Amino acid sequence: MIRLLQGLGIWGLGLALALSLPGSAWKAAAPPAFPWAALGPAALATASLALLAPLLVWRGGPALASRRSLALLEAPPELLWAALLLALWPPTWGPPAQAAWLLAFLAAALPGEVRWLAQALPGEHPLPQAWGERATRRVRWLVLRRLVVRWLAARLPVWLTATLVLERMLGVPGLGTDWLTRVAGRDRRGLAVWVLLLAGLWLLTRPWQREAV
Repeated sequence: MIRLLQGLGIWGLGLALALSLPGSAWKAAAPPAFPWAALGPAALATASLALLAPLLVWRGGPALASRRSLALLEAPPELLWAALLLALWPPTWGPPAQAAWLLAFLAAALPGEVRWLAQALPGEHPLPQAWGERATRRVRWLVLRRLVVRWLAARLPVWLTATLVLERMLGVPGLGTDWLTRVAGRDRRGLAVWVLLLAGLWLLTRPWQREAV
């Protein structure tokens, strides 16, 4: 109950800050429309990441955290992944759209999320490795089941709002662009809706977090 009240207090502070932004930069112009078309690709991207990262960690174990090849894939910034995708995109396919954004997002985010989850796994030597591969993967599954909910609650707001570079490079309007545009334009109502939506996602994870304890 105390953690719930603390979390609600933090989200309430964020809502108060959004509503207390000084003035509005839109003047006579109306705030931009919400990019509803980006919701489907954003949901697909987050679902893909939420499935692929735990699956890869379940297969590879904590050794993935120190794998050099994975660290090399994590190092390039989103700008480089978007530029590489644009260079390899066949002209006959037309301009890159949401599918290209999804590929670049997974390429940029998946290695880092896999390493994050792998680092959170406990060591497996001598146990449960001494019990065999089946027992080892069973232990990984139990640990990931408790960890994934907290991981999603912590990372989901970042996935939804931190894709601005990819959206600008690929010319795809998305949630990151909408968030930053409303911050720059001091759209208090729009930012308040954003804060309430993110707080709602946090509240939805609360029952799962209690079950995972």
